[in-house]
Amino acid sequence: MDPLDELLGLERLGIKFGLENIRALSAALGNPHDAFRSVIVAGTNGKGSTCALIESGLRLAGVRTGLYISPHLVEPVERVQVNGVPVTREDFVSAFDEVHQTCQRLVASGAIDMHTTYFETMTAMGFLLFRAKGVETIVLEVGMGGRLDATNVVNPRLSVVAPVDLDHEQYLGDTIPKIAAEKAGIIKPGRTAVFARQHSDALLVLEAKARAEHARVCHATAWRIDHLHLDAWGSRFRAVGPRTIDIECPLIGLHQVENARTAITALDHLGLDAAQIAAGIRAVRWPGRLERIETDPDLMLDGAHNPAGARALAEYLRHFHKGRRIVMLFAAMRDKDLHILGDLLFPFAAELIFTAPHNQPRAYAPEEMIEITNRADAATFGDPREALALARRLARPEDMILVTGSLYLVGEIRGLLTQ
Repeated sequence: MDPLDELLGLERLGIKFGLENIRALSAALGNPHDAFRSVIVAGTNGKGSTCALIESGLRLAGVRTGLYISPHLVEPVERVQVNGVPVTREDFVSAFDEVHQTCQRLVASGAIDMHTTYFETMTAMGFLLFRAKGVETIVLEVGMGGRLDATNVVNPRLSVVAPVDLDHEQYLGDTIPKIAAEKAGIIKPGRTAVFARQHSDALLVLEAKARAEHARVCHATAWRIDHLHLDAWGSRFRAVGPRTIDIECPLIGLHQVENARTAITALDHLGLDAAQIAAGIRAVRWPGRLERIETDPDLMLDGAHNPAGARALAEYLRHFHKGRRIVMLFAAMRDKDLHILGDLLFPFAAELIFTAPHNQPRAYAPEEMIEITNRADAATFGDPREALALARRLARPEDMILVTGSLYLVGEIRGLLTQ
C-alpha cells in the first residue's frame, strides 16, 4: 500500500480528544516538539490566516520557520511547510514510516490503547520534520478546540486566540462560552497570550483563564486601525499602537484586517520591528480563502464552511459585488448546518450548483442538499469537475464563479485549476 494511502486510511479512526497518546508517541520519538520555539493559534475563524501572517513576518525577518496547518487544500504535504515551502513527498513519507512504526510498537507494548488518529499522526510527523530541518520557530494551527487538541503538547512562547464563534458544537459545546473554554486551553502558565477581537462572552472566559494561569495578555484591539482603505482585492491601513506601522494586506475582506491586527500584535511581542512586520504582511499568501484564481469571469475560491466564515463572505459580496451575477458551486460536510449556511450564501447565487468533493464520506450528497434546503432550482453533480464545467458554461465574462462551503471542495477545484 502507498504510505500516503495508509496515512489517509487512519481517518477511519475518527476524532479522538485527549493528549495521552500524542504525549506517549512524542516521548517515544524523543519529544521533537521541544527542539524549537512555537507559536500556537486557536480560534474558530481566521486562525489559518493568522498563522500565515505570523509565519510570513517571522520568515521575512530572517527566522527559519515551520508552519503547520490543517486541512490541506490539494496535497497533505501542504500541512508541513519549512520557510514557506511544503516538505517533499519523500520526507513526508519517511516521517510517516517512523511515526507509524513507533505507534505499532507502542500499541503492541500496551503503552497506548490504539494507533494515533490521522491528525495525531500528522502532528507528530510535523514535529519530526521541523526538528530534522533545523527550524527555529514554528507557527502551529490548532486542529479543533485547543485544550485536548494534539497540537497542545507544545509549551509555546506565545498563544494566540483568533475570533471564537460557533462551530463543531457536537465536540466543543453548544455555546460560545463553552467553545471559548476549549480554545482557552492553549493558554500556558506564565506565558503570553494574544487575543483577537472577541465576542464579549468569549472574552470573559479567555481572560479568566489567563488570570488563572498568570499569563500576560496582549489585546489586538490595543492597536488602532487608521486610514483604512478596503477594496475588492485587499486593504491598506495604518496600525497605531506602541509604534505606527503602514500596512498593505493582500488578503481579501474586512475580516482579514482583524486577522492582520492580531498578527501585528503577535509579531510585535516576538520582537519584530515595524519594517519587518509590514514586509511580512505584504508578502503573505493564503490560498483558498477569498482567492481570485482566474479572471473573465472572475473565479473565486473561499472555504466559508461555518456561520462566521459565511457571514464574512456574505459581507464581502454585499459590499464589493452588489448586483453582480454569481454562479455558485457549493458543497458541505454533514456536521454543518445547511440552513444557516444556505440562508447566508444562497441569496447571492443567480445560479446554484450542488456538488461533493471526492473521497469525503462526511460530505452531503448533492441530492440531499436539494431536499434539506428546498432548492429544487439547483443543479446537482457528483463530480466537481462536471460542476465546474457547467459553471463555466453559465458564466459570462463579467460574472463571478464562486466555489465555497467546504475547504475540501475548494482544494479539489484548486487542484484542477493549477494542474
